Amino acid sequence: MSADVAVSLAVMASAVVLSDIARRISRHLLPRTSMREYAAEFASAFQLCCCTNELRLLGETGALRGGAALALTYAAAVVHALTFRGATGNPIAVLEHAYRGRTSGARALLGIVCQFLAAAASRPIVQVLWGRGLSEMHARHALKNFQCASAIRATLPEAVCVEMACAFAVQSAHAHTRRIQEKYRVHVVAAVITSVVYAGGSMTGAVYNPALAFSTQFGCIGNSLAEYCMVYWMGPLMGMLASVLIFDPTSSQPSPQHVTKRK
Repeated sequence: MSADVAVSLAVMASAVVLSDIARRISRHLLPRTSMREYAAEFASAFQLCCCTNELRLLGETGALRGGAALALTYAAAVVHALTFRGATGNPIAVLEHAYRGRTSGARALLGIVCQFLAAAASRPIVQVLWGRGLSEMHARHALKNFQCASAIRATLPEAVCVEMACAFAVQSAHAHTRRIQEKYRVHVVAAVITSVVYAGGSMTGAVYNPALAFSTQFGCIGNSLAEYCMVYWMGPLMGMLASVLIFDPTSSQPSPQHVTKRK
């Protein structure tokens, strides 16, 4: 293992530990209200964005390639699933919960706001760490003023379809594994995420998460803001809706709340 990889692993481990401490503190200090849920979403999205920014830098610089990169992607997915404690870290998942009636529209909106705030905060904090020159890779990236190139290496329609397919696969995996024991479920979902990254990573980065894309992709050189929104926001949204409409036989039926209101 190179020194660059070792330092990056330490940075990611620190992000996980600090975020988990924040989640534990929020559970003890905040009452059993939606505030605890919002705090968990902020901490989890922050953890996800910090780790993914570091993973992306490892991939862009060639410090981690091939099977090693996929193995670390799989391990990171398992760690996130085990530490999120019910949070999603993904606006698309929150919208799915709202669509299925598991949460109200207002709570979903505030949860998404927390996720985007965490995404906005993660990027400058990661850049501060990179600026410390903890590794040669970090130092070189700081000398380039933290510039990054767009991960979109396909036409706009193709890129939208890739992100749509990635979100469809991941959301479908979540939906079809809810009855599996958690200790097995996390590995199934992590395997799907790793497969998605392997299949679509070379074309768009396989982000399928609007908040994560806001932290890792927006601002990179190569595409406009509108193009990033189309690929990384509309693509995953359409993928989630396709998953719900295809695999949820009750999606076209009125929710119990609507039935109650009619009575």
